[in-house]
Amino acid sequence: MQPEFAPPSSETLPLWTVAKGDPVPDAAQAGGWPDASGFIGNAGQICLLPSADGGLRGALFGLGDPARAKRDRFLLARAASGLPAGDWRLMNLPDWLDADETALGWLLASYRFDRYKAGGGAKARLVAPDGVDAGRLLAIAAGEFLTRDLINTPANDMGPDALEQAARDLAGQIGAKITVTTGEALLRDNFPLIHTVGRAAAQEPRLIDMTLGDNGPTLVLVGKGVCFDTGGLNLKPGASMALMKKDMGGAATVLGLVKMLALTGATDRLRLRVLIPAVENSVAGNAFRPGDVLTSRQGLTVEINNTDAEGRLVLADALALAAESKPDLLVSYATLTGAARVALGPDIPPFYCDDDATATALQSAAMAVADPLWRMPFWDPYEPLIEPDIADLDNAPGGGMAGSITAALFLRRFAEGAGRYVHLDIYGWAPKPAPGRTKGGTGQGARALLAALPQVLA
Repeated sequence: MQPEFAPPSSETLPLWTVAKGDPVPDAAQAGGWPDASGFIGNAGQICLLPSADGGLRGALFGLGDPARAKRDRFLLARAASGLPAGDWRLMNLPDWLDADETALGWLLASYRFDRYKAGGGAKARLVAPDGVDAGRLLAIAAGEFLTRDLINTPANDMGPDALEQAARDLAGQIGAKITVTTGEALLRDNFPLIHTVGRAAAQEPRLIDMTLGDNGPTLVLVGKGVCFDTGGLNLKPGASMALMKKDMGGAATVLGLVKMLALTGATDRLRLRVLIPAVENSVAGNAFRPGDVLTSRQGLTVEINNTDAEGRLVLADALALAAESKPDLLVSYATLTGAARVALGPDIPPFYCDDDATATALQSAAMAVADPLWRMPFWDPYEPLIEPDIADLDNAPGGGMAGSITAALFLRRFAEGAGRYVHLDIYGWAPKPAPGRTKGGTGQGARALLAALPQVLA
């Protein structure tokens, strides 16, 4: 499905917003109907307004207490799912609500994953409010829809083959070049960790390499594409395996971001490269083992202390390739650690960056566009934790502490050579529905980077 705004017409229905304690606009009084219906402007409260002939002539939407507004990102998105089908026009919007965020939230709330089950039919559509860049918002929503579709698709239909095809389809739509290195060719071209992690699966491991644009600064995006993660020989318990179709959420987020960049015209002003190591971490006689010592593309050796810490391995080879071209900015997205969720929960991904100006720009943009991120440190005193006795690096240091930080430190070793490096440890999943975010796959950090790039790459 594609996001859409309703076309302006005389058939639109008016929607008035009312904060708790404020009077209902005179035009929406409807003979005292709001008071009789118990409408008081609570956050998310909807009051449908009848016409004289018993039809529908509009609605009221409660904004709640403005002092508590920050508790509800995309507040107006509740109206998108609560109003009857039809085309709606906002009649008023208080200064403390951002029009772009309001319109985008409505678009995002309209998403449905209907590949295997029919959708819910017609939806409430919004006429783009005055002053918003409707084309840009539609481009952003289209990228987010792609990300959600890819994550929500189960692994039997979204293995490495299908992820490659999704990348090829996108490349065809936006005019990008794409090459894919598959199976034994990974060893020939020196991507040993990608090959090792994925060699036990039914579908061959691969590295997807997409490029677009030939002017401006260089940006490389790397997305973790583990299409399913059993944990390997360190097999996950069933409960932990249930959501592992989302372990390619980094790749899905990167592809969604690429679509946003292309549709907004940002790729006209930069040289973009996208690298996605696409594998399944499976169990077979040729699966890699705990205790193995592997040699990476960069030449660093890695002791395997847990085969369930495979994401950082496939990213290591991709990051090393990216760093060889010395890009101005290298960014990785990965559903990498449970430690990040323990620290910040499912809704706030941590990000890591050594450059203060880049980090500040990204943090500010994240809050401005309601795509929250929180900076965490590349904490150098923890470097010894990832340095075992018999190899250069340990893929799963023991101790159970600082797991997201040690994973980020591991990745940083392979990003050396890039002008600046940013790593985002995302979750890629909404465990319960929220305004603008249906339950299931979700992009994180893409809109933040899109908004920050003009400043970061200036």
